[in-house]
Amino acid sequence: MSRNPDLPRPDDTVISKRDLLAELQSIDNSDDSRARVLALETAFRQRITGHVASLPTNSACFQKFNTSPFVLMFYAKKKGYSYVSEIEDDILPAKLFSSMETSAGRMVQDVVLPIYGWESVQSTMHSAGSVLDGRKCEPSIVRLATLKSGPRCLNDEMSKDLADDIVGHAEQWAEEAGVDQVDFTYGVLYGTKKQSNKKDWHILRNIVETKGTRFVIQHPRQRWDCSFRIRGIRIDVAIRIGSEWWSHLGGSNALTEIMCALIRSCATPATTPEQGHSYMISDLEDIVSTQSVPDDYNVSLLQRSQIQWLFFLARHYCDKIED
Repeated sequence: MSRNPDLPRPDDTVISKRDLLAELQSIDNSDDSRARVLALETAFRQRITGHVASLPTNSACFQKFNTSPFVLMFYAKKKGYSYVSEIEDDILPAKLFSSMETSAGRMVQDVVLPIYGWESVQSTMHSAGSVLDGRKCEPSIVRLATLKSGPRCLNDEMSKDLADDIVGHAEQWAEEAGVDQVDFTYGVLYGTKKQSNKKDWHILRNIVETKGTRFVIQHPRQRWDCSFRIRGIRIDVAIRIGSEWWSHLGGSNALTEIMCALIRSCATPATTPEQGHSYMISDLEDIVSTQSVPDDYNVSLLQRSQIQWLFFLARHYCDKIED
């Protein structure tokens, strides 16, 4: 299938460690930002602790894992295993990651959205609100969002269905909020537009094809947003992936505040520097390197051993991280 000529070609998203440290310093010096970080930390710790306690243990039954036997045998070949006992140690972590990803999405919806003035939308299936995860009502506009965990979650059918939902329910969303403008975001929790499989952009294309060009105010040609009208209502739809979504949610510092809270709630500070570790992932050492951090750099929210975690998390929101 040929590439759609209207599809934008995104540039690399680059994060600078220097800028990240400056932003962390700014957050550390702001009472409001510190309060958000500490509130998020407490909520994250409670949620994550509860989830970890409910994860499968070594006494779990095999039927709970539902792992493809073909994948297991591929992996056994790669590792050169001779005994089933050898692969058992790998099955449990694989299940844990899958379970944690689902829980992480719910945690963002229930914990993070309210911290930044949004509400988590709880609705039944096949209702006008079933496609919504977040909502923020303002005097003249209602901001809505559906959230996905990563940049490759959609397929063609899902993209078409989501476009149909937006077109079909936008008027009702506006009426329920008492406004004549809807700002709808397809938000992705991590990744970049370059990493996207571009099925998200096709939501916009499908909207245009569904409504017809005479109802379109802004065409998504070489853009990641579009606008259309239904009677007197304007509907703006945008694809916001990774850092762009978090900025839309809570401002320019929101992503770093959230990363800081995650680190505080999950990564135990080290008492001594790590020595002589050789990473198997070829570029991971450069990603987490703290050699560029000034010797006198100091913030109260993160200890120096935790800064590598900040760089590690930040890499999930860019195509390249540089000093």
